[in-house]
Amino acid sequence: MSTVRRAVVGLAVVSGLVLTACGPAEDDASSGGEGPTASTTESVKPSKPSKPSASAGKGSPSGGDGSSPDPDYDVFPCSTFDVKFTATLAESTTSSYLLKITNKGTKACKVLGHPVVTFGDLDGQATERGEAPGIEDASRLEAGESAYAGLMGGVDDGTGKTVDSIAMTMNTESDLEQTPLKVSTPGLYVSDKNSVTAWVGNAEDALSL
Repeated sequence: MSTVRRAVVGLAVVSGLVLTACGPAEDDASSGGEGPTASTTESVKPSKPSKPSASAGKGSPSGGDGSSPDPDYDVFPCSTFDVKFTATLAESTTSSYLLKITNKGTKACKVLGHPVVTFGDLDGQATERGEAPGIEDASRLEAGESAYAGLMGGVDDGTGKTVDSIAMTMNTESDLEQTPLKVSTPGLYVSDKNSVTAWVGNAEDALSL
């Protein structure tokens, strides 16, 4: 009998231990999770450093050192104060002349549009022949370099007049007052057919436009 009692007592002790181990877990579940809970830890990837913007480290549009990226930003339009002017007879039958300017200064200037050509003491001026590039595309005339224009005339039909000189001023797209440059053109016949081309870089183009 003593052996049976000891076995029963041992079973009772084991059962009590099992109930004690399971009890708190069941109580925690029924009490809405007031006990400590395990949380899932998500791995956090280190964020990549942001790339600098395209403009980072760059200066202002005028350049980081204050200079302008446009090499022509300080090149002004050529005026009659900057150039030497000549006119050479190209075709006597039509009184056509090759006009030439040469930069006589030490700095570059921009040649804009058409020359303004007047005839002796007559009113009016030669009409513009063809189109000219805009100011942004104007030719840069370095010191000592030349540009050309063609002064086209017409056959003497008895309706015009003859002059012995012409005067030229430059297009500066400003109100700059210029001194006209005069050259001799003996017997130049003037009519409503006289026209002048835009300034170009070579003589052949000037007379073929």
